[in-house]
Amino acid sequence: MSELNYNHLRYFWAVARDGNLTRTAERLNVSQSALSAQIRKLEYRLGHALFERRARRLHLTEAGRIALDHADAIFAAGDELLGTLRQTGATRQAVRIGALATLSRNFQISFLRPIMRRSDVEIVLRSGSASDLLLGLQSQTLDLVLTNHPPASDALTPFIAQKLTEQAVGLIGAPGLLGADRDIAVLLRKYPIILPVAGTSIRTGFDAMADHLGVRPQIAAEVDDIAMMRLLVREGFALGVLPPIAVQDELASGALVEADELPGITETFFAVTTARRFPNPLAQALVRSFNEPG
Repeated sequence: MSELNYNHLRYFWAVARDGNLTRTAERLNVSQSALSAQIRKLEYRLGHALFERRARRLHLTEAGRIALDHADAIFAAGDELLGTLRQTGATRQAVRIGALATLSRNFQISFLRPIMRRSDVEIVLRSGSASDLLLGLQSQTLDLVLTNHPPASDALTPFIAQKLTEQAVGLIGAPGLLGADRDIAVLLRKYPIILPVAGTSIRTGFDAMADHLGVRPQIAAEVDDIAMMRLLVREGFALGVLPPIAVQDELASGALVEADELPGITETFFAVTTARRFPNPLAQALVRSFNEPG
């Protein structure tokens, strides 16, 4: 078997980074036909198409994105070699994680902890809306998405949602506000409440519970960001309805206390991927590690 031709790889790398065959050909002072021929030879050698044309534009295939990751590492190592006459660092592998903008930061940290201190891994972490993150999965710019809302899946968008954990939701507040009282119905009648916005699973569960208890709580704030809810609850003017993991440091230090778990209300966290021929092994390892007992 013949070895990889790095000239072919460099031509592919240049086109992939420019995103335009004409512009790359002009920059490298070669004809478009010659450039296309070099890329076709690389595709033949690798056994996979690296680009696909959509709406008159070139887009990387899944194999193309993997080849680009390796090409980035190969040519970065070459630049380092020229500068220092020796390779001083190991090649790093990237994992691209998307997280719902409203998702608990503490949960995200606990998910990423197994690879956070690995010198051979680069973590690319992006936050955004569910629609933007799922588009990232489809375009292969993200390897995995963390969310508390499993997406719908069909033949055209085969998302795979793996349940990571389920957290009970509690009624949480400052010690001075709660005092010794821990009865949920009494607390909901007595104090203002900070809630997630309507339409979330937690809010739907809370509204059903309040109706069952015959309580019409005074809503101090409706917030779409768990991090902001945490800060508001710490101010001590209202009680918050949120999963304890979002305020685990405050609970551990005694700055906040949990009155009680709210019956039947939970927040479920999912890792969402798509079916790929070449899945990122780091993303797979993270999901396995999180689901392992102990």
